[in-house]
Amino acid sequence: MKGFKQFMLRGNVVELAVAVVMGAAFTAVVTALVKDLLTPLIAAIVGAPDFSAIAVDVNGSKLLIGDFMNALFSFLMISAAVYFFVVVPVNAMVARMRRGEAAPDPTTKKCPECLSEVAIAARRCAFCTSPLP
Repeated sequence: MKGFKQFMLRGNVVELAVAVVMGAAFTAVVTALVKDLLTPLIAAIVGAPDFSAIAVDVNGSKLLIGDFMNALFSFLMISAAVYFFVVVPVNAMVARMRRGEAAPDPTTKKCPECLSEVAIAARRCAFCTSPLP
């Protein structure tokens, strides 16, 4: 039991569990955004929010093209909603937080002869063997 307790209380397991729960909650929010806001908006513009009635019969088999189109549009709308309402604002917030940070010191320099990247401490280029200043 002690080993199981240690396993369950490790940071990775707890963080993964929290991530799964948060992902499920976030999925519900994004799905509601797409289903309740974006799809009716597109239906008001285009005129048909549901394509499930579109089907083609080929040799007695029914190809449900409309269901595929619904799934494709849903995927595109969900991915666009996640990008524009989550990724873009979070990237802007992170960029704003990092605005005052200094750039890290360089670890390489360019060789003046062959323009290859060499280590800062190198006295000769590893590629063309010319002496470095």
